[in-house]
Amino acid sequence: MKFVFRFCLITLLTTSMVAQTTATGSAPKAARKTRTAAPKPAAATVDDIRALRDMLEQQQQQIQQLQTAMQQRDEQLRQTQSQLQEAQATAKAAQDKTSSFESDTTSQKESFAKLESDVNDVKSNLTSVAITTQDDQKRVSAVEGLLGRFRLSGDVRVRGEGFWQEGTPDRYRPRIRLRLGIEGKLNEDFAGGIYFASGAVADGNPSYRDPVSTNETLTSFFERKTVGFDRGWITYNPNNLKWLSLTGGKFAYSWTRTPLTFDNDLNPEGFVGKLSWDFGGAYLKNANVQAMQLYYNESSTGQDAYATGGSFQAKINAGRWITLTPTYTVLNWNNVDTIAQAASPVTLPQPNTPAAGAPLPQPTTQPIRVINANAMTNATYIIGTGTSQRRGFLSGFMYSDFILDTSIKTGSERFPLRLMGEYEQNLRASNGEDRAYWLEASVGRQRDKMDLQLGYSWARVEQDAVISQFNESDMRAPTNVLQHRVFGNLLVAKNTTAGVTLWYGRTLNTALQNAVKPGTVAAGDVEPYLKRLQLDLIYKF
Repeated sequence: MKFVFRFCLITLLTTSMVAQTTATGSAPKAARKTRTAAPKPAAATVDDIRALRDMLEQQQQQIQQLQTAMQQRDEQLRQTQSQLQEAQATAKAAQDKTSSFESDTTSQKESFAKLESDVNDVKSNLTSVAITTQDDQKRVSAVEGLLGRFRLSGDVRVRGEGFWQEGTPDRYRPRIRLRLGIEGKLNEDFAGGIYFASGAVADGNPSYRDPVSTNETLTSFFERKTVGFDRGWITYNPNNLKWLSLTGGKFAYSWTRTPLTFDNDLNPEGFVGKLSWDFGGAYLKNANVQAMQLYYNESSTGQDAYATGGSFQAKINAGRWITLTPTYTVLNWNNVDTIAQAASPVTLPQPNTPAAGAPLPQPTTQPIRVINANAMTNATYIIGTGTSQRRGFLSGFMYSDFILDTSIKTGSERFPLRLMGEYEQNLRASNGEDRAYWLEASVGRQRDKMDLQLGYSWARVEQDAVISQFNESDMRAPTNVLQHRVFGNLLVAKNTTAGVTLWYGRTLNTALQNAVKPGTVAAGDVEPYLKRLQLDLIYKF
């Protein structure tokens, strides 16, 4: 159509130009026929042709411009049509997606409604769980707070020991000691603890009648070993009165003592009050005074048996290298004969009562002892007549005990020197056998891995210097004894100690009543030394 239009336009213009040319060209011929001359007809025609040509060229240019514009317009039209098609395709796709989305939206609304319901259920469950968890956390926190105030501790000791003495068979004995306890603060003012320990075997049966030993011999055909309460106490130490401490129950020693008077495994029972003051002076660092009342036999029908006493201690710096700790203790034992009867009961009927201090005839059968502790080596006699006979001590007992403990720095933290001396006298002895001595020296410590400690001690205990039932059970005899001890301990790990101890002792006077001696030694003869070697491995926790 565009071509036809262009063709007609060109044809029209050409026809007009030809007509003009013909008219212009034929006029001169006619004029020549009628007139002989005409004024310059050729010039006008050339100008008109030139003008027409210029016009034609302009029209051709316009036609070309118009063709170019129409081509651009056609291109824009094609682009517009293409964009329109794309837009239509996009719109259709969008419409399809919209339909799909509407369908999906409907499905999602349903799913969302279900999910919202599930979420609400979960929230409800989580709220319930959170409340339960908070309650559990409160209970756990309470338990943690309670347990955080207490400390679990204990130890296991495996021991092998041998006995050698001239004239007697050698003996080898494996033993074990088990201890476990918990202690700590009950609140700001009160502390306490409970400890369990292995027991002993008496007369072939498990027994709790030995107050001075927690060892169990590995014997009795694999029987289970006895375990009992070893300690249990409460201490009142008010936060605003740090210098005051009151303890009741069965407790560890709060005053300084040595095995000369009380065995390390014995824990006294009763009450102790302590006043302690720290000083900032250059010499006196601390002083404390204690009062104690120890119960050992309560009676529902007679007098109670107990010990009453007190102790004073000071800590003194004697220069940069030496620290002195003197301690003085006095302890009076009341109704002490109950101990003699419990440790060595009289078998009835007893024959003629011998004189006080004389050897007692041996009964046909030995009764069961209430106290199955150390051998009875104090002087005793029979009290009463007939069925009321009982055993009593020849002496009363009132300990007057002085200890001087000296710590000396040597320039090496791992090898401090310790010297200790003790002098004890029974102020109520009746036979002159009333004094006891303990000397000890050691070097080294037991704190860090591979720490080494070596030491030596010497003891001389006369017959009635102390009650024979309660002091050191590993000596040759509890009283009437001369005893040496050499020991060494190596801390092979932070909580494990390997130790060796050699006890080397004999009875002082074999002629005294209840003197410990083998049957091959006559009364009055010097007893050969008994050698007792102990090898220990101790694990602490």
